[in-house]
Amino acid sequence: MNYVAKHFIPAALASLAGMSIAAVTAEEAKQLNGPTLTAWGAEKAANKDGTIPPYTGEGIEAPAGYGSDPKDPHKRPDPFANEKPLFSITAQNAAQYADKLDGMLEMFKVYPNFRMDVYPSHRTVVYPKYVLDNTLKNATACKGADNDTRLEGCFGGFAFPIPQNGAQVMWNKLTAFRGYAWAGFSNSYVVASNGSVSLVAGNRVWEQSQYYDSKATAPATAKTLYWSFRMNTESPARRAGERLVLLDPLDVLNVGRRAYQYIPGQRRVKLAPDLAYDTPSPSGGGAATIDDASVFLGAVDRYDWKLVGKKEKLIMYNNFKLTDHTCPDAKLLTKNFANPDCVRWELHRVWVVEGKLKPGLRHVYPRRVFYWDEDAPGAGLSENYDGANKLYRVVSALTWPYWKNEVGGGFAADGTLNYDLQTGVWSAQGVYGEVGAGIGLSSPQPDNFFSPEVLAGEGIR
Repeated sequence: MNYVAKHFIPAALASLAGMSIAAVTAEEAKQLNGPTLTAWGAEKAANKDGTIPPYTGEGIEAPAGYGSDPKDPHKRPDPFANEKPLFSITAQNAAQYADKLDGMLEMFKVYPNFRMDVYPSHRTVVYPKYVLDNTLKNATACKGADNDTRLEGCFGGFAFPIPQNGAQVMWNKLTAFRGYAWAGFSNSYVVASNGSVSLVAGNRVWEQSQYYDSKATAPATAKTLYWSFRMNTESPARRAGERLVLLDPLDVLNVGRRAYQYIPGQRRVKLAPDLAYDTPSPSGGGAATIDDASVFLGAVDRYDWKLVGKKEKLIMYNNFKLTDHTCPDAKLLTKNFANPDCVRWELHRVWVVEGKLKPGLRHVYPRRVFYWDEDAPGAGLSENYDGANKLYRVVSALTWPYWKNEVGGGFAADGTLNYDLQTGVWSAQGVYGEVGAGIGLSSPQPDNFFSPEVLAGEGIR
């Protein structure tokens, strides 16, 4: 593995039992926003052979007329529509790219007709000034407490721009800037091993992050929500009217996730503490867990996290084919895996984090390996292993940047492709291929919009 270790303290320090490594020194923080590192700690330079470009910070401007169609307000035209793949990886040549595939190499063994079309890499994600300013503050102020299950002294930016252990990289993922508030509509499907497709849910969603309130003048607290999520299910008919709220704070143990469900047939809102960890995802058809959402979403307390290092990795990126409706859902949903014609892979530098289940705790994945893009820690994928240390499931994020002039940038990485290699079932969760589907930055909702009281008051049948 091509590790790049010069910008972080060796991960071995993180293995000391019970330790929580605090913020870096002021001298170390001077690397940020300088000639070698961005404000959030990514390497500015291109890689050695130029297949990963330098970071320029130019971003992508919204095209003329974006958002003007009331029937399709979140359609995002593909700025790279004229690009052709540089090459394709198939079962016949996958071995020569093994160092860029890692566990994904298994996909070619299980599915000999699997294909990855590799396109030119573009570092397209930019961030608002206040996020960058807060990130620079966090370099010396933000720290993890209680074995990194709680954040302290952090402002709305990258929590750990120079991460020193695996948990800090995972926190960067959880608190990544995807906007202060964003909303839209998506569909989720399950594809059975025989290729039959089932619509699991068509959901209208609202998401919000108190952590990224630009008006905040003090550090976030343990109760600050880095993620508020509300989902109103509109289809299929048997599920229409269901509601779900998930609230995730910066203290995952003492405060913890709050989850509320409204089921029309029961006509009441119930607290749903089981909607966490390895509970099967309602939208996954048995091919994903709750914490597989967005590749990883939820509490970090069940694993010991090792920062393995940095490497070059093929990940899904700039997936505008799935936002401009040139690849509708019916085309995407093919047997065993997503239609390769609809998926764009690029080479990026990623942080590599290995999670091993702590003694005495349970999860269907005793070992997990995550690969998070250095510019957008949410873009990437996970390789999840079973008790025999055999690759069980792969989860890959659908990622694209927000327009530079769309509240200053950020990125979307909510949707996922979830592959269960042992059953042949796969699911596409939160996809936007249909006209009317999509997601974009929005005006914030009042806090009570994400409350059980409002869910109860909106019960419709």
